[in-house]
Amino acid sequence: MSQENQLIKFTKKGIYCPQGKFYLDPWYPVDYAVISHGHADHARWGMKRYLCTDDSKTILKHRLGTDIKTESIPYNHSITINGVELSFHPAGHVIGSSQIRLEYKGFVVVFSGDYKTQPDFISVPYEPIKCHTFITESTFGLPIYNWKSEKELQAELQSWVKTNQENNRTSVFLGYSLGKAQRLMSLLDGCDDVYVHRAIHNLNEAISNSGIELPETKLWSAELDKKTLQNKIIIAPPALLGSRMLKRVPNAATAICSGWMQIRGNRRWQAVDAGFVVSDHADWNGLISAIKATEAEQVYVTHGSQAVFSKYLNEIGIKADELKTEYGDEALAKAEKETENIETK
Repeated sequence: MSQENQLIKFTKKGIYCPQGKFYLDPWYPVDYAVISHGHADHARWGMKRYLCTDDSKTILKHRLGTDIKTESIPYNHSITINGVELSFHPAGHVIGSSQIRLEYKGFVVVFSGDYKTQPDFISVPYEPIKCHTFITESTFGLPIYNWKSEKELQAELQSWVKTNQENNRTSVFLGYSLGKAQRLMSLLDGCDDVYVHRAIHNLNEAISNSGIELPETKLWSAELDKKTLQNKIIIAPPALLGSRMLKRVPNAATAICSGWMQIRGNRRWQAVDAGFVVSDHADWNGLISAIKATEAEQVYVTHGSQAVFSKYLNEIGIKADELKTEYGDEALAKAEKETENIETK
């Protein structure tokens, strides 16, 4: 058996480490799950034991239940499980997100989970790790996806808020409760009062309980007087688009915040007032630079544009194969609403 096969095996339940006897972000219940981050397509209910970063522990307990059996370790701290050395390293995707590094008899595999190489104002920056085998996402694995800097995004978002206020409108930003919401909070910090939906508010409390400081926000509820919200800022999950709760916001100007907004057609399809290219995933250049930095001999490409991206990697001399998983935006969007029990009335 090759060293790679002793470290990873692709099964119906997820990516399995036979030597360590644990799974990486499994999509079906298993005895031992090592979790890269708290998004619902990667951290699922039903595992007997969970292992994650310290920054993700309260997030997992908030989303999956306080009674789950969870262990955690800090970034860059190694533990040994059945002879396999395991450590978490910053992925730059969302708060608590990590790449999972496995080493056995000198052979190293890195499972990236989801990652973003471009620094933001709130998550621990991505850290490149050298390895023999690298498992990468490819959510935005096409050359058309190139992100602006965080300062450019901040100026763009705050300018939109100012224009809305001049026109007596309330600015509503739509983004996932974990990751996008906290990033928007950091981008809009100091601009004006920021109100967040209860799902985001509750998650913020869980994150704060782990010792991470977040920008100040207020709870947005259906009971708030319209005058209180007038000309202010609201951050809400995408599931609220078209909801009765959102329709009660006075003179609302709505904006979808997603990497998919790079394609103008998506803005028209979503029927919102604006679309901002705010992504928590690596763009085309970020993916390529990250993979090259690993110096990996074998790359496995998961969810997204894996066919195109893996083909490109092979063309530039990097051995790459597609890997089918149950991660991705469609799975996340469905699970996000179910996990947070999002109030839309």
